[in-house]
Amino acid sequence: MITGKNQYRQRGITLIELMIAMVLALVLSAAVITTFTQNKESFNQDENIQRMQDDARYALREVAFDLSMAGHLADILIGSAARNDDSLTIATDCGPAGEDKWMYQLMSDATGQSLSVTAVDNATGGAAAASYSCIDPAEVQPGTDVVAIKRVAGGRTAVPDAGTVYLRSNGTIAMLYQEPANTPSVVNVPAPFSEWRYRPSIYYVRNYGDAPGDGVPTLCRKVLSGGGPSMVTECLAKGIENLQIEYGIDTNGDGNANAFVSAPTVTQMQGAVSARIYLLASTLNIDTGYTNDKTYVVSNAAAFTPADDKHRRVISTTVGIRNIRSLKLLGF
Repeated sequence: MITGKNQYRQRGITLIELMIAMVLALVLSAAVITTFTQNKESFNQDENIQRMQDDARYALREVAFDLSMAGHLADILIGSAARNDDSLTIATDCGPAGEDKWMYQLMSDATGQSLSVTAVDNATGGAAAASYSCIDPAEVQPGTDVVAIKRVAGGRTAVPDAGTVYLRSNGTIAMLYQEPANTPSVVNVPAPFSEWRYRPSIYYVRNYGDAPGDGVPTLCRKVLSGGGPSMVTECLAKGIENLQIEYGIDTNGDGNANAFVSAPTVTQMQGAVSARIYLLASTLNIDTGYTNDKTYVVSNAAAFTPADDKHRRVISTTVGIRNIRSLKLLGF
């Protein structure tokens, strides 16, 4: 048994010590929670911006590739070498009023000019629908560009789909026909020939994503599809608020652009050898700690100051329209 001055009795903590410990624990917990919350918000913001940039790059790549291939007609140089087979039908066309089967017109019946690329600059819904009847005027994002591209894509598969439209060409003459190829005009294209799927498309910005009124601008395109066939809608990327295109026009036949024009006429478009493509993209989710008070000026579109809590980027590229450029160099 220990006695005397070296004897101590075990005691618990005092109330003051307990309160100090609780306060320190609360401060530490608050710091951990604050750090976690900030890291989560930063992660969500980075993910939101990254998704926007990925979607915008994909959309830009699709538009750029299609434009670069405008006027590609397999083995023939110009659309006047192609004819339309009598079997061609289209359930939903997409051209100006009074233009029958406009999507199959490679050249204008009235002027003989190529229709490889046509466009509407800073379109209203009415202007877009007047040029491309399959577009609902109520769904067009006002002040955005619309562009139609006519070309062929991949070759005919071993077992082609009935109703699909192909271009059969032997390098001298060609025929647009609808599978199956059982009419004399198609059968009489002399061999050897190749067959390419006809793939026209029209790009525009729709003012909704999943359902009308949801307010999510989306880059979409009308494409020829189905056994009808019909011009149907494919959407590429949500959050695309504006599409703007400037066309590089060759005025002296040397294959190079002498001027970039935002609203070219059909006559000017005969010399379109390149294009500058701009997309204005926004994040789909808001960032409550951010206010976007920047002003965006994209090509000749009206200046836009959103004053909201979404991040935005303008991305662009320039592509050569190779087939039209080749025709210019050949003197067509």
